Amino acid sequence: MFGEIIFACGLGIFLGIISGIIPGIHVNLLSVIVLSLSPILLHYFSPLGLASFILSIAITHTFIDVIPTTFLGIPDASQALLLFPSQKMVLQGKAYEAIFLILIGGLGSLLFSFLFLPVFFISTEIIYPYLERFVGWILLFVCVFLLFREKEKTWACAIFFLSGCLGLLVFAFPLEQGLFPLFSGLFGISALLLSFRNTLSLPVQEKTLPSLDGAYKAISCASIIGWIASFMPGLGPAQAASIGTSIIKLDEKGYLILIGGLSTVNMLLSLLSFYLFDKTRNGALVIVAEFLQIDFFSFLILLFVALSAGGIACFLSLFFSKKFLQIIPQIPYKSFTLGIIFFISILVILLTGWLGFLILIVSTALGILPEMKGVAKSHMMGCLLLPVILYFLL
Repeated sequence: MFGEIIFACGLGIFLGIISGIIPGIHVNLLSVIVLSLSPILLHYFSPLGLASFILSIAITHTFIDVIPTTFLGIPDASQALLLFPSQKMVLQGKAYEAIFLILIGGLGSLLFSFLFLPVFFISTEIIYPYLERFVGWILLFVCVFLLFREKEKTWACAIFFLSGCLGLLVFAFPLEQGLFPLFSGLFGISALLLSFRNTLSLPVQEKTLPSLDGAYKAISCASIIGWIASFMPGLGPAQAASIGTSIIKLDEKGYLILIGGLSTVNMLLSLLSFYLFDKTRNGALVIVAEFLQIDFFSFLILLFVALSAGGIACFLSLFFSKKFLQIIPQIPYKSFTLGIIFFISILVILLTGWLGFLILIVSTALGILPEMKGVAKSHMMGCLLLPVILYFLL
């Protein structure tokens, strides 16, 4: 059995590298493909082996995805107020430092969460049954809090509402992969188009290591906030990061560690909700729940799969990022960006048809608005949050 788990984990890491390094291929998409092939795969894998395969894809993706996320969709330097901290560091020739900080956040939070898992285990078991009845109200409060932190409150509310309405429409459409064109437009192609219009030449990137002062503070914050987000449906890393920075003051480097931690720890701690309450809070575990009845033994196996995949993926991401740094200055940025936009568009048409392509166009147009109006793009997560809030409150 353990040989099968190791093989499944290794294969999952390999596919996680592919999904992470190629923009437009999301881990949820691969998970759905695995589910569609599960009648065949279950002849060769046990349900636990197949679950290990999917989980290792998801964990690896969160680490490898750092590379394209750091380099793609960068606005011009004149738009400094709209730049994400990692994008500022790319324009300063410090992309490797940014990637290193995000990966340290991911790996550090993974280890922190594992060490304090008994605490999270007991706390979740006690607290969640009381919170469950108020999930809708808690999410509503979080959304209102984040919206009213914005200077452009009217535009922030409009973008949240429009995204929410678009999300409701997508869920109503007969599309199995409706979220793929929705998220590709809101957060992918829109950013690529905005960077495409600028005359952007990326500087030569240094391979220096950043200082890690205060890293423990960002890692512990990511683990605790990520734990809360793990049983709050629709609450993503961006919203969780805004909450975290409202509680603890972090500089830009600390913020990158926080973001890296939140992206990874949510996946690990979601296993708790899956085991304790049979609740799935991310796409990979939703697929796993289709064929696996989780017990304590399988929970432990999946826990160690997540740790193993995370540790290996962290070092692989550092390795690939060094290679990427060598070639990125020679890449014609505009041609490369245009190629990615074309690739995602073709992928959307193939997987979701012309209805999906229409969703992609509309969501791309909406995705351009936040940068034009100086509003955080995280408010476009209203596409998930508004449907979830209405589900719990109505």
